[in-house]
Amino acid sequence: MRYIWQQYLLSVSLIQMIQRIARVFVLGVGAVAVSGCLLMAGQQQSSDFQEGAGNLSVAFVSAEGSQRRTIATEAPAPGELNVIVLMSVDRGDLRLDLLEPDGSVAFSIEGSPEGQRSRSGTVSTDDQGRLHYRVVARNARNGSFQILYQRLSS
Repeated sequence: MRYIWQQYLLSVSLIQMIQRIARVFVLGVGAVAVSGCLLMAGQQQSSDFQEGAGNLSVAFVSAEGSQRRTIATEAPAPGELNVIVLMSVDRGDLRLDLLEPDGSVAFSIEGSPEGQRSRSGTVSTDDQGRLHYRVVARNARNGSFQILYQRLSS
């Protein structure tokens, strides 16, 4: 009888171990699936461009996650742009990374509940004239950002 009881306990603990491994696996897959995903509630977006210059404005009620995005600048490709970023957020963390075509960060700006922030720099476009940027939000509420760009004179 003792042998049967030991076998039973061994099988129960083996089943529990398999269930735990399955839970960890599912959580890990879920975490990978969510990374690179940005959820924005109440997003309003507008853009405008003229020859050699343009802007993108985004406002939202809440945001969570991260996502790489592009702006079709209509500028000759590849090229360099003067870029100004304006940002504000009432609560939480909000960051924009302006990216070079290879994915390296040209410059970053972080929003703060203390007021509007701004930052400027030079960023290269890719072979199709697109400007790349990444939005990173953690529990961000009532935020906005504006990206203004102008082609550098040649």
